[in-house]
Amino acid sequence: MKYIFLLLATIASILQVHAATVDTVAVRSTRMGKDIKAVVISPENKKATSTLYLLHGYSGNYASWLKTAPHIKQLVDTYGYLVVCPDGGFSSWYWDTESSDYQYETFITKELIPFVEQQYQVGSDRANRAITGLSMGGHGALYLAFRHQDLFAFAGSTSGGVDIRPFPNNWDMKKRLGDYHERPEVWNAHTVIELTHLVKPQSLQLFIDCGTEDFFFEVNNKLHDKLTYMNIPHHYLTMPGKHNGEYWARSIDFQMAFFAQCFQDQNAKKEINR
Repeated sequence: MKYIFLLLATIASILQVHAATVDTVAVRSTRMGKDIKAVVISPENKKATSTLYLLHGYSGNYASWLKTAPHIKQLVDTYGYLVVCPDGGFSSWYWDTESSDYQYETFITKELIPFVEQQYQVGSDRANRAITGLSMGGHGALYLAFRHQDLFAFAGSTSGGVDIRPFPNNWDMKKRLGDYHERPEVWNAHTVIELTHLVKPQSLQLFIDCGTEDFFFEVNNKLHDKLTYMNIPHHYLTMPGKHNGEYWARSIDFQMAFFAQCFQDQNAKKEINR
């Protein structure tokens, strides 16, 4: 964690006055038969080579992150990588479900990523991709990263609903998965904390944070304990804060600093191996 704090201290002194370029694009989902909007934030004075996919929470949309943390534009300019904020639906949890209208795992992994990499000419290998998000999106980011380690080298979560089972009647989840007491095996297959066995050694670099007053704090602690028990390396940060925009506007600084360091380390390795 020490290098993240050092990087943040440096960033605080060099944040530029320039604003990154913000595009709103429509990405065709053949799987769901509709166009889905996404915000794409590009550094103003630098060609981005890497991409962070940044997922919103329950009841949010593609514009939520920019409203919650407008300074993301300055962070993008400083760090020099692309940030993509896709619309994940009101309550998709980023799963593919039995409903043809909720195929967001396929959308992110098979439709959005190719679109972004073709349109913005960023790197197309896993070392150039990271994914994170808040709340429902924190769950979604880890869910997708654990299941698609061929696509992502880095993943995170802030205030993530990383174990959905203690909340069987909340946030439309039973509309997507059915009642928990009737289909526990389905819920187990769709909750992050039960997917840790999928993580291959040295495959993912992980950064997870949560506020100590957050209603998801205990499930994040349990995920941290399980990852530790399974010897899965990860960074875990807790700070005072609730499940709200004030916390996320602060936590995104740590999240983006972490991924900046990850991309920087990967680029350094490439230079050494040339």
